[in-house]
Amino acid sequence: MKVIYMDTKVTKLVLNMPFSRKSGQYTMNHGNANPSLDKVSFNRSGSQDSLDDLSLDDYWLEVENIKKNTDVSQEEQDVVKEPDEGELEEEWLKEAGLSNLFMESAADSQESMVFLSTLTRTQSAAVQKRIDTFSQTLRKKNKHNQIPDVRDVFKPPEDSKLKNETVNGFQAAETKNEDSASSSPIDDTSKKQILLEDIPTPETPINLEISFAEQASNLKEFTTKKNEKEDDSLLPNFSLQQDKTGTTKIGDLAPQDMKKVISLALIELTALFDVLGSELKLQRAAKIKVRESGVFKVALSVLLEQDQKKFPGTKVPMIFQDLITHIEKGGLDTEGVLRIPGASARIKVLCQELEAKFYEGTFNWDTVKQNDAASLLKYFIRELPLPLLTVEYMKAFHSVQFLPTKKHRLQALNLLVILLPDIHRDTLKALLEFLQRVVDHREHNKMTLKNVAMIMAPNLFSVHNYQLKTVDQGAVASAAQTASVMLFMIKYQKLLWTIPKFIVGQVRQQNIINQKKLTKEKAMKKLLKRMAYDREKTERSDNDVPQGFIRIQAPHFSKISMAVQLTEELKAGDILGRFLNQESGARNLKKEEVCLYEIGGNIGERCLEENTYMKDLLQLNPNADWVIKPKSAL
Repeated sequence: MKVIYMDTKVTKLVLNMPFSRKSGQYTMNHGNANPSLDKVSFNRSGSQDSLDDLSLDDYWLEVENIKKNTDVSQEEQDVVKEPDEGELEEEWLKEAGLSNLFMESAADSQESMVFLSTLTRTQSAAVQKRIDTFSQTLRKKNKHNQIPDVRDVFKPPEDSKLKNETVNGFQAAETKNEDSASSSPIDDTSKKQILLEDIPTPETPINLEISFAEQASNLKEFTTKKNEKEDDSLLPNFSLQQDKTGTTKIGDLAPQDMKKVISLALIELTALFDVLGSELKLQRAAKIKVRESGVFKVALSVLLEQDQKKFPGTKVPMIFQDLITHIEKGGLDTEGVLRIPGASARIKVLCQELEAKFYEGTFNWDTVKQNDAASLLKYFIRELPLPLLTVEYMKAFHSVQFLPTKKHRLQALNLLVILLPDIHRDTLKALLEFLQRVVDHREHNKMTLKNVAMIMAPNLFSVHNYQLKTVDQGAVASAAQTASVMLFMIKYQKLLWTIPKFIVGQVRQQNIINQKKLTKEKAMKKLLKRMAYDREKTERSDNDVPQGFIRIQAPHFSKISMAVQLTEELKAGDILGRFLNQESGARNLKKEEVCLYEIGGNIGERCLEENTYMKDLLQLNPNADWVIKPKSAL
């Protein structure tokens, strides 16, 4: 290995930097690297606002620090399973909730048909493509078995009554533009560069009401973006358009609705990649042996199970929280707070002590220096036996950078975050929030958004695991790409945890259709229960609520209910404020600790943001109940 560092005006050479694989780490295939390149030069820029002189110094320094802490003696263990032909499509259909199409159960198949009836044109095309591939593979494997023909499932929108139906005030999510272009490949742009922060830009609204894939297929937008080169030196000021019915965040929906959201997000992500002419490859996790106790190199799910025995309700591993807390305790104004590594020998000793004493409660945090805690945090992330971004979606996160525009990248990241398992998503959220706090102190700690992204990318994407013998053009491109994705996740994290309105709308449609079918199929069985429910609801609501009012219920508090007059400007936050002022038992509660929930009707359960206009939401879901309760009660 030969690394030469010179001043800002002189070239830095990085030659022959070997990378080693470690136990339980994730590997990723890259684009074509040029083996003839045995050295790559790049300049260090003195300006944070210039992309002409791209500097990856922080990135390669972090990789070098990782190598120093790599135990090459560990036994190699792959976590990625190479799928057989057709397995990816089968796994995709299973994750999308559509495997029932190939089962004999009529009830299960009917449920899938309801789900399919709410898809947009581009979503239907994505599903059809995977079903066709899967069916062809099965025919090759077994020519004697008949494969169910599911082509009739996807009829043109004009043949489907559901596509043009407005249900309870909700319009179908599909766009009405019949002249939209079909999916066609886009020429890849030249090498993606790291985006820079702190450059003022006008607000760029993000449309969450129309399917991302449908927006991308719009001929006018598609042609414009294809012919115009985006300025990669600017970070757009993306913003959400105000929605009077309220923005839905991850965690706001009940599990039964969130399950539908995840299926729809996978289909939408696939449709978006198809329309943009990019390949979306998901991977399968191999069965590996994981430690069932301990602190480091332990799966997040195992850590959470350990923590919840002592602290019920914990969503993020306690060791992860404590490391972040200790770093912040030392002050985020410390220069190079994430950049300067702790001594390797000291880090190894601390790891051993944490393994032995953390869950006994005897570990002395006062002996841990701030830069040691930062090194331990990064070590924790990259040593996870199953990556934080998961085996299944790691490649997809990486490939986001190849999408043609920043808006498409943000949309894809939004859908990918939704797809992560709860524990991975919650831990990622805690990490990104912490990194943003570090960036907020950049004037003192000299850690800009770009610096933080470069330092964290090799830990999150496990770049040290690629077994590259030289840092050639492919390695430099990959470094820039992963750092750019990392930068996007930090800067736009608040948008990433938003569930697009069109997906929530599709969930509402599915609930309405299922309710109608349930009523027809089980009318007699449900008749008495429904009558009793209607009578109870009438007794507690209609008889004592004048016209123009709604009944707010609060079964968790002494003030069980109250009537609130509807006005054009009445918001959910106004109702919460009024309730907390009147409820004696809730005076110790803060407004952010309770929520007004929309329950029933065309949604399972949804926590409303304070800016939700109640009259508009009532028109969207007239059969809902309105309940105030602690947020943890969801």
